[in-house]
Amino acid sequence: MILSMTGYGKFQAEINGKKVTAEIRSLNSKQLDLSTRVSPYYKEKDNEIRNEILRRLERGKVDFALYTESLGEQNNSHLNIPLMQAYYKEFMQASASLQLPLDENIWSLLMRMPNVMQGDSFDLPEDEWPQVQEVIAMAIDQLISFRTQEGNMLYQFFNERIDQIENLLAQVEPYENERVEKIKQRLLDALEKLGPDNYDKNRFEQELIYYLEKLDITEEKTRLSNHCDYFRQTMDDEQETKGGKGKKLGFIIQEMGREINTLGSKSNQAEMQRIVVCMKDCLEQMKEQILNVL
Repeated sequence: MILSMTGYGKFQAEINGKKVTAEIRSLNSKQLDLSTRVSPYYKEKDNEIRNEILRRLERGKVDFALYTESLGEQNNSHLNIPLMQAYYKEFMQASASLQLPLDENIWSLLMRMPNVMQGDSFDLPEDEWPQVQEVIAMAIDQLISFRTQEGNMLYQFFNERIDQIENLLAQVEPYENERVEKIKQRLLDALEKLGPDNYDKNRFEQELIYYLEKLDITEEKTRLSNHCDYFRQTMDDEQETKGGKGKKLGFIIQEMGREINTLGSKSNQAEMQRIVVCMKDCLEQMKEQILNVL
């Protein structure tokens, strides 16, 4: 089983006359990149929220928001009228001193001055925070469930691409045997044109064996097949440290790429080159998707 780094979760609950909403989303990233936006009611708990997210989500670019909406008619904000009066007095003095008329939008200007709008202090009731923690936990649970669903899709995708690479690898063998005979015959034809007495047949056999050994791809095929098996084993291994599979699978893909590139450099035949190109296409698709694996 593998997990995706892409996910989304949202959960709401009514708590003490407020609708409390926790929303969390994640995208792929090399490490955990976390940003939080927390309602002033729970701002003092920001570090605790971050620690909980860090504990449960090991990697990804994560955006978390916790906000509230009042369900009653109460208003926790009010005008600081004495401060407004002080601001207005200063504006009047500046107008007289500079001999400039006051802007007709003075009211709008006053409303934008610092601390004109005041909110009540946000004292968090003792029984409220555990309920909010449950809302946060449920949102994270939904995100993890989303990641699991996406991971299942990726698991199927990778298995299909590994199957394709293995099928392509099996197609190489008949061309490989045919290639040896073609190379040998081509060299013999070239030497025959020189005349049978112009070359040492024993030396020719030795050089031909050496040449064909350099083009032999048996080891590359074996290693590539082993890498495919290891990729599947790593995806299926439940003992793997959670969150470590994406990087490990990425390393295996790199090793597969090396073997496929070597196959391409040794395959001096059009049919084999076509097969190698198809393998590379499958591998590139895997490279793109492996970035999203946790």
